[in-house]
Amino acid sequence: MDFLSEHSPEMLPGKRVLPPVQGALEAPHGTTIVAATFPGGVVLAGDRRATMGNMIAQRDIEKVFPADEYSAVGIAGTAGLAVEMVKLFQLELEHFEKVEGATLSLEGKANRLSTMIRGNLGMAMQGLAVVPLFAGYDVDRDKGRIFSYDVTGGRSEEHGFAATGSGSIFARGSMKKLYRDDLTEQETTTLVIQALYDAADDDSATGGPDMARRIFPIVTVITEDGFRRLTEAESSELARSVLARRLEQPDGPRASLL
Repeated sequence: MDFLSEHSPEMLPGKRVLPPVQGALEAPHGTTIVAATFPGGVVLAGDRRATMGNMIAQRDIEKVFPADEYSAVGIAGTAGLAVEMVKLFQLELEHFEKVEGATLSLEGKANRLSTMIRGNLGMAMQGLAVVPLFAGYDVDRDKGRIFSYDVTGGRSEEHGFAATGSGSIFARGSMKKLYRDDLTEQETTTLVIQALYDAADDDSATGGPDMARRIFPIVTVITEDGFRRLTEAESSELARSVLARRLEQPDGPRASLL
């Protein structure tokens, strides 16, 4: 990134100048990303829908990517720019590890991603914003951590759970009622599926499990053993179990009043 900034700044996403246009730019947007911690790690998940205006641009987009062995990024916002940013981020972390002979701390990774988002501010002001969710296992603190961002690169550490994207308000509300800090890994993966289902129930830009096309949310788990993406069989089993319960309780599980 620093090399390109010095020699060919026009090649960086945030340095590109768009021609003047009338109205909003129409480009595929990724929508809802959720994350939740549990003792020993963190879960990061995303739905599979990309929208362009009022249209569904893609039904099976990938929104969650490993950043390195112990961290992952979930993208919301302009899909093309977000994927490009993630690839640059992956490359920078790999380059740092090869040059320094050690991995960057989780705090350092979060700070670097913040700088990259800030570099895209010019594009964000033209409607092409990228707002990711970053999660990872902190080997120094022996726990999972979550970081959220705004379009200016402002970074906040989230405790327990977090969501970003168009359906985030509904997903966050779902997790707020169901989350506990003593959940197991299995319970946490079920929690994020429930949250994505609730987001899809109220937000048209968020896609729920597509049983006909066999398209299910991407769910990843990061622990001391590293990054792991649930297989399609595991993800589909979780989604089917949640859907089966929703046939009995369409609004989802009930939280106790006290």
